[in-house]
Amino acid sequence: MRDAAINGEALGDTVLTVRGMTVYRATRAIVQDISFSLTAGTDTALIGPNGAGKSTLIQALLGILPRQSGEVSILGQLLSQTGKLAPQVRQQIAYLPQNFLCDRRIPITVEELVGLGWDRLRLQLPWLGNKPRRHAIRQALSQVEAWHLRHQQLGVLSGGEIKRVLLAYCVVRPRRLLILDEAPAGLDLRGEEEFYQLLHKLKLEQGWSILQISHDLDWVRRHCDRVLCLNQTIRCQGTPEVVLSDENLSAAYGSEFVRYRHSCRKG
Repeated sequence: MRDAAINGEALGDTVLTVRGMTVYRATRAIVQDISFSLTAGTDTALIGPNGAGKSTLIQALLGILPRQSGEVSILGQLLSQTGKLAPQVRQQIAYLPQNFLCDRRIPITVEELVGLGWDRLRLQLPWLGNKPRRHAIRQALSQVEAWHLRHQQLGVLSGGEIKRVLLAYCVVRPRRLLILDEAPAGLDLRGEEEFYQLLHKLKLEQGWSILQISHDLDWVRRHCDRVLCLNQTIRCQGTPEVVLSDENLSAAYGSEFVRYRHSCRKG
């Protein structure tokens, strides 16, 4: 592995550390000997070709898939082999999947859905009462510019509106780590750009650390602090300027991919 990391570039405390992680599906190693760390307040993109193991890696970090070897530490606590974390650590992690599967016939409003995020916190802090709940919901929806949708049923929302509401669900209580598995998938170009702009604004306001799968390498170059280039193992990691070089992309994606990108730029 070529490590493109720059000494002394850490922007804050370490929120996630992975050492030597290997994950199998059936008898095949999908990701192997993965090691990296995330520092507080940084936005890290996970890139790589289709089938590189990006979603598998994310699911293993969340404890959805078991890992065969290696160690994962999140916010200072080791993730058990069965994917368990202490509740006070788990509640500081938000996850946005590629697709939000919901029966649109369920009669639940935007306000009610976001309130569920607060209720999970209230179960652990019952002294909070109802007044902070109402304030937290309004503040969260206002932050994602969706307060006007509060009385709408989920079933009538557009894809872009659903993404905003899910972000509101994430910010209705304090979080430290946000993990996204191609969350803007399904949006048109304008909706995707608006989603990324909103995500960047919230990262600055909330002080989040973000780990996100992305296929938009130009956006990654402009907005992310670090990049992990994955193809079964970490091929390269470091700043976008270093990782997104033609040499590194060719090693991970193949030379045909690099030529295609250059052809698109000229067009």
